Amino acid sequence: MRISELSRSSGVPVATIKYYLREGLLHDGVRTSATQAQYDDSHLARLGLIRALLGAGGLTVAATKRVLGELDHPPDSMHDLLGSVTLHLAPDPGPEVDLAEAEQLVAALGWTREHFDQDHLRPLAEALQALRSAGFPLSEEQLLGYGRAMRAIAEEEVDGVPTDSPEAAVRYVVLGIVLVEPLLLALRRLAHADASARRFGPKR
Repeated sequence: MRISELSRSSGVPVATIKYYLREGLLHDGVRTSATQAQYDDSHLARLGLIRALLGAGGLTVAATKRVLGELDHPPDSMHDLLGSVTLHLAPDPGPEVDLAEAEQLVAALGWTREHFDQDHLRPLAEALQALRSAGFPLSEEQLLGYGRAMRAIAEEEVDGVPTDSPEAAVRYVVLGIVLVEPLLLALRRLAHADASARRFGPKR
């Protein structure tokens, strides 16, 4: 298909597609002349992924390029691939933070510390520090409960990761993180409303 057809099929303006091509986010089409190229379904799929990363994912162009680089040049280990992609999707790290509390929680949950580096643990450490700074620390029982609930969700998600190709695996993980995390938050807030009504609402 020509770039105009790719634009119609994807809903992405031609000017934006050309920008993605210049930035290296989208791979080149097959040249048919000095000013024309042909595109295929792989370009359509990549545009969907780019839009998810830049839109729902809220990533910068640079961060999106790093994620797509993992897709184009994946490491040998699937575990390393998925770990690297999740790090690229994380917010930029803030100031240095003490990891001791996060490490203790991970150990208490029975998760293997060797599977995480400092960059993986930093968001957890920052969240625990924010709770403490706000005077709203959670009990160990609450933290373990959250951890076990997340582990159950993670196991189900990891079981669904395609193993036929790195590209399919990266796409699954990226879209799962970018699109499912808002879903989990929305469900949590709806569950709060339901639980509140059951506890504090008028009795029927």
